[in-house]
Amino acid sequence: MSNSSLSTHPEPTQASPDWLAVVREKVEGLRFGVVQLVVHDGRVTQIERTEKTRLPGARAD
Repeated sequence: MSNSSLSTHPEPTQASPDWLAVVREKVEGLRFGVVQLVVHDGRVTQIERTEKTRLPGARAD
């Protein structure tokens, strides 16, 4: 998926689905983490946010 497809602003003439506003809310302010969409029968049915807290100077060993 290219970065252009991850645009934060929909086309002005295009109606945004309700779930898109929820995704924007979940992503806003998220520094490290994951926002996951669950799709059932071609529709977004669930949105999950997992946030990680990175400690200064912490190293992954």
